[in-house]
Amino acid sequence: MKKNIAIVMGGYSSEVNISIKSGNVVYKHLNKEKYNSFRVLILKEKWVVLDNNNTEYNIDKNDFSFILDHKKIIFDCVFNAIHGAPGENGQLLAYFNLINLKHTSAPFYQMALTFNKRDTLSAVKAYDIKTATSIYLNKGDVINLDLIVEKVGLPCFIKPNNAGSSYGISKAHKKEDILPAIEIAYKEDSEILIESFLNGTEVSVGVIDYKGKTKVLPITEIVSENDFFDYEAKYEGKSQEITPARISKTQKEKVEKTAKKVYEILNMSGFSRSEYIFVNDEPYFLEMNTVPGLTEESILPQQAQAAGISLAELFDNAITATLNN
Repeated sequence: MKKNIAIVMGGYSSEVNISIKSGNVVYKHLNKEKYNSFRVLILKEKWVVLDNNNTEYNIDKNDFSFILDHKKIIFDCVFNAIHGAPGENGQLLAYFNLINLKHTSAPFYQMALTFNKRDTLSAVKAYDIKTATSIYLNKGDVINLDLIVEKVGLPCFIKPNNAGSSYGISKAHKKEDILPAIEIAYKEDSEILIESFLNGTEVSVGVIDYKGKTKVLPITEIVSENDFFDYEAKYEGKSQEITPARISKTQKEKVEKTAKKVYEILNMSGFSRSEYIFVNDEPYFLEMNTVPGLTEESILPQQAQAAGISLAELFDNAITATLNN
């Protein structure tokens, strides 16, 4: 009997449109002979199922069901394609946990932890994972520019603590750039992170739970035409994403070992894509994305393809692992 799969997309953050693109790709590639798949749009103002004509059917939040042709449809599993809140930060997954509905992401606490850049860095540092030097600020904190420059140096990066897709990130080249960059970051989040600039090759490493084992996918080298891997570079073609990365055997082995270790010490499951920068052949961990882009052009699907894994197989693996868990 076919399983009913809800592909949740949308969300409450700036990443809503990217999430909808990812969700539509999952819907397109999921095996129609094996699954009854439904697109579920989660927005602040509504939770609705969309049919192929974009007719909307309201979700009953008591049990995440809906009515189709006078029949109640119950889901067997949720495929999480929401970047940002509430899918990537654990909120929606805690709700699914309460109503005993399985989903393709890691448990809600792991998702909340990894969405918080500050807490993730604190956790991995305890296991001797190398990271950039950083300072944390909460909205309302006194800003001491001289202290910031003294600790992290210039140039430096100013990032929202809880945001994705490079929204709100700036690179400050001089002290006068820092305050405007802080204001931009505060538009996305009330907590921000200021990090030292690491000069080296940037790579993106996909790690997934594949057929019951932790699998590191082929590594992607990021070459941005812009000053860093910002939104334009990620989504508007202003970068080269080279898979497999042009790195040495030593670098490859080190970053694969580090990425697998980070995935496991954070008790992850499902999808992940983490960013690293090499400094003297040593990989420095930047952040982890637990609902990475899933369009045909996105990095993790590119990596899966390089590993000989089709999108249909990649998505099916996530659902099969969830249903068997």
